[in-house]
Amino acid sequence: MDALVLLGTFGLLIILGVPIAFALGLAAIAGALWYGIPLEAVMLKISDGVDEFALLAIPFFVLAGAIMAEGGMAVRLVNLAKVFVGFIRGGLALVNVLASTFFGCISGSSVADTASVGSVMIPQMEKNGYPRVFATTITVCGSVQAILIPPSHNAVIYSLAAGGTISIAHLFLAGVFPGLLLGVTLMVMILAIAQRQNFPKGEVVSLREAGKICLDAFWGLLTMFIILGGILSGVFTPTESAAVACIYAFIITMFVYRDYKWRDLPLLVARVVRTVGMVMMLIGFAGGFGYMMALMRLPAQVTEFFLSVTSDKYLTLLLINIMLLMLGCLMDMAPLIIICTPILLPVAISIGVDPIHFGMIMLVNLGIGLITPPVGATLFVGCAVGKVPMGEMVRAIWPFYLAMLGVLALVTYVPFFSLWLPSLLKF
Repeated sequence: MDALVLLGTFGLLIILGVPIAFALGLAAIAGALWYGIPLEAVMLKISDGVDEFALLAIPFFVLAGAIMAEGGMAVRLVNLAKVFVGFIRGGLALVNVLASTFFGCISGSSVADTASVGSVMIPQMEKNGYPRVFATTITVCGSVQAILIPPSHNAVIYSLAAGGTISIAHLFLAGVFPGLLLGVTLMVMILAIAQRQNFPKGEVVSLREAGKICLDAFWGLLTMFIILGGILSGVFTPTESAAVACIYAFIITMFVYRDYKWRDLPLLVARVVRTVGMVMMLIGFAGGFGYMMALMRLPAQVTEFFLSVTSDKYLTLLLINIMLLMLGCLMDMAPLIIICTPILLPVAISIGVDPIHFGMIMLVNLGIGLITPPVGATLFVGCAVGKVPMGEMVRAIWPFYLAMLGVLALVTYVPFFSLWLPSLLKF
């Protein structure tokens, strides 16, 4: 009954249209009043939820990605991708996915990826004979890579939701192969569709021009090496690497590329502050909500339920995937990570799943949710950027859902993709 009051209050507030962050906080207060816990204890947990040094990585990564996105980096990465795959049949679609891979290494955000790469690629693809809805679909699906490839903001949130016991650096490394696997899968699909529908080929970039493009994009891509190289070498912690990347992105954008005007910088910072403020508020209220879940033994009860249904590891993972896919259709990614991690991680550990591996399972699952109606944030941004009705997008995107479910199955049942790189580097 205790858990029903907590979850029921949260569900009712969501139905009434209350923002998720406030719904979490109010549900925690309702649960505390029902359970007889002093409200001061809940408020302390809300305060503790944002009192983490590791959380500083989020605003730094968001700011670095925003500076690069609005400073002309997306155009340079698109040009770089054209050097490698632009000459193949369906090359512009391949360029779209590859540019998302590159940009994901800088932004760490699926929404930012869709907005930046989409604004460049969708008009170009339509101009060269690709259906606009197809171009938008490729942009939206390709942007899911940013959730997995470091520096993923959501990997940081997962680490914190797990109680800070899982290394952010480990999660960054674990996301490399799942992210690349998703990109390669999308490219294989594009090649098959391009041959069947006879999409146009692009032009081969001359060696001299390719050199200029690579040099131009190099300074932006160096951000990725600063982040991972600094962490792996032990020079930076993940939070410190985010701060260094932010300073580097500012210098490259304002003094090397010089595409962004100084007068627009305060507006960019204001947008970042607003975004980070919403995320921090969500994390804080989720801390109070998680505290009440722990007092009510909700994670233990869920673990007992799953183990009572089946003791088979693979079937349990299938049930968890189905549940996460369904929840991903109804709620945004960050709150689901914060709510579901304390509940489902004990279940995963009890059946022998590595916490890092489970993190990748959760990120792929909820990444699919970002491009699934009715509340897929990335899907909405893609439709807005591409000027495509939601109904047309849903009809066009379903074959890509099947491909992404295949990637989810591989990531779920083949731990190699998530765990090999961290184990190889012994980090």
